Amino acid sequence: MSENREFRSGYVALIGRPNVGKSTLLNSLLGEKLSIVTPKAQTTRNRITGILTGNNYQIIFLDTPGIFDPAYRLQQHMVSNALRAASESDLLVLMAEAFTTPENFEKEVYNRIKELKKNCILVINKVDLINKDKLLPLIEAYYKKFGFEDIIPISALKGDGVKELLDLIIKALPVGGMFYPEEQISDLPERFFIAEIIREKLLMYTQQEIPYSTTVQVEEVKERKNGRLYIRANIYVERPSQKGIVIGKNGKMLKKIGQFSRIEIEKWMEAPVYLDLWVGVKQDWRKKERELNELGY
Repeated sequence: MSENREFRSGYVALIGRPNVGKSTLLNSLLGEKLSIVTPKAQTTRNRITGILTGNNYQIIFLDTPGIFDPAYRLQQHMVSNALRAASESDLLVLMAEAFTTPENFEKEVYNRIKELKKNCILVINKVDLINKDKLLPLIEAYYKKFGFEDIIPISALKGDGVKELLDLIIKALPVGGMFYPEEQISDLPERFFIAEIIREKLLMYTQQEIPYSTTVQVEEVKERKNGRLYIRANIYVERPSQKGIVIGKNGKMLKKIGQFSRIEIEKWMEAPVYLDLWVGVKQDWRKKERELNELGY
């Protein structure tokens, strides 16, 4: 730790609509995969904590679920988690897509954030998908309409502008000490990340409504005498018909999900893994408060 530079620290919430690139940005800032990423909206359901420590800073990033108009109880929890993270943070990073104009920018998101009266950086993400000659007029248009003092264009996927964003975040944080040991990258338990890896594969390999009807609960993580980790996890769906889809013909879909989950879990845990997956039914679990509490939402 440098002794001649002020140490800065604080909580930074990544806020925005679903699928705007919050999880991709978190992974890019940390330099490793912490949040699951899929092309499907509403991938992030819980607040993901990512800790980044440098010579003169420690940032606790909060990757939040997208803010949108919720239709059922799980979505209400997701939006509440996002707004709670924003209210508890020292700095907000509000994300918009480069192909969304200020006129089409989600005003509900902006209005809710504005009410919190927090320092806020506007990040225009996915700039690799637009012509560069449109960028400066777009930044100017956002400034004129919303008055953001700090607006920065980035491509979280390709890493363009991410270093500049990090520098801006560090300058905006208050002077303070470390919250966590410098080697720690999250305060969430390993079972949470194992479940998220499995859920990511469910989102990737199942279609239509099935991904949104599934959740994963890790029941057991145990090291065996041969050094292999035994992991037992339950995949829950809402209806019996969905169970058959997740298992697949002759168990092929479940085997595929398990195979690719195991590869990534082994890489993350740095140990060989035996992954034991089971599929069960929790009728309409997304709409029931008791079920959501039992499943960790």
